[in-house]
Order: sequence, then C-alpha cells, then structure tokens
Amino acid sequence: MATILAGGRRIETAWHGPGPDVVPTLVFLHDGIGCAATWRDFPAALSDETGCGALVYSRAGYGGSEPVALPRPLTYMHDEGFVALPELLDAAGVRRAFLVGHSDGGSIALLHASTPRSVPRVRGLLLEAPHVFCEEITVGAIAKARDEYLHTDLRAKLERHHGGNVDCAFWGWNRAWLDPGFLAWNIEACLPAVPVPVLVVQGTGDPYGTLRQVDAIERGCGGPVRRCILERCGHSPHREQRERTLSTMAAFVRELRET
Repeated sequence: MATILAGGRRIETAWHGPGPDVVPTLVFLHDGIGCAATWRDFPAALSDETGCGALVYSRAGYGGSEPVALPRPLTYMHDEGFVALPELLDAAGVRRAFLVGHSDGGSIALLHASTPRSVPRVRGLLLEAPHVFCEEITVGAIAKARDEYLHTDLRAKLERHHGGNVDCAFWGWNRAWLDPGFLAWNIEACLPAVPVPVLVVQGTGDPYGTLRQVDAIERGCGGPVRRCILERCGHSPHREQRERTLSTMAAFVRELRET
C-alpha cells in the first residue's frame, strides 16, 4: 500500500499492472465497511485478465486513509461521487477508467458517472450489489450488522483491515443508513445522465438488496445495461462466486476496449 494526497487528504492506494498513461485503469470502489485490502487479490486478477491497470483505494475514514469526522452526512455517497472521486482520479493521473464498485462503491460510481466531470474519462461501470434507493431489507441487514459489531467478533475482524479507523469506518456507514432520514435516500433521478455501458452483478441471496435495484438501474440509465444474476450468491460476488464474476467482468471490459 502507498498513499497519495487527494482533496487535501491522505488516501491509501495500491496499484496493479500498467500505469494510467499506458492503458485504461480499473478503479476499485469498496463497500460500506470495506477498504482497499478487502478486495484481496481480485483487482490483480482482473488486471491480468483485461490488460488494464488497477487502482485500489480506501476512501477517507477507511483502511489506512486519513480519518474523517463523524457522523457522516446522509449525502456522503454524493460527496464521494461528485467531489472526492474526481479529486482522487486527478491526483492519480487516471485518464481512462472503468469503475468497479461494490455496494456503496457501486452507488458512488453511478453518481460520478452521471456528472459532466466523468466525461470522457469514464468508459464503463462494473457494479456489484449497488443501491439506488433504500430498501427495508437493507435496513434490516444493517441493523443486524450493528448488533454483531457490538456483541460478536465482527469489530475485531474489521480492525485487522481498518486499524485505528475501525470505528470511523463502521459507525460512519452504519449510523447513516440507520438514520430515519435515510429511508428517503434515492439516486434514480441521476441515472438518465449515466451515458456509459453498465454491468450489474447481483446475487439472488443478497441480504442487503433485491433485484429491484438491478431493475431500476436497467430502466433508468442513459446507456446500455447488462445484468448478471448469480444464484446461491450473497452480497459479495467477487468472493462468493469469484470465477464467474471475474470472467463476466473481464469479458465486459475486453468488449468495451475493442469498440
């Protein structure tokens, strides 16, 4: 891991494969309690399969990045997509990008791709279990995660990845989603402004969201949307059905690079 300065904050990053001045870059946006390290070897594998470089990073308040003050605003994903992500891409010298977003990271990728600043840099989106509105099933799963964080070894497991940021990472995400005001969170109005091709990978057993999210993205995006629905898969397809997810994402990127 290394750090770069983006938007006045120290951001933890890792690179795999060629640099951004040579080929397009796969930019990995982690989930709500993840970080660069929780992607494990998946970014390197997708880089190898596509010939693209890979930039993996921890958002501020996660992993080895600089902490942030809590509570997070309920607009934190908008703030990431509209401000923090373009600052990071500029600082890293990324010229052509495929955004690979998991859960919150997928929502952030959609928000960024809906802005003029994403053009012409962003060439496509690869999304795992993204959210575009708040569902009851999501709130229930996040409430369960809160109980596990307080009463099981979940905190210790997350601390291995986040270190001193562990409470910042968990509570910043958990308390925002469980805030009553978050029930109204919805980014569907941004989707028509997303012009690039989108791949959505969704597990049918995901406790954090349903196929209604995929339907809304397919219905709302301005560009073409392709879905990959995985049976017997939960919230993390890149871990739970790694080879299927890897091959599907790699084929999508290669197809776009050839056009």
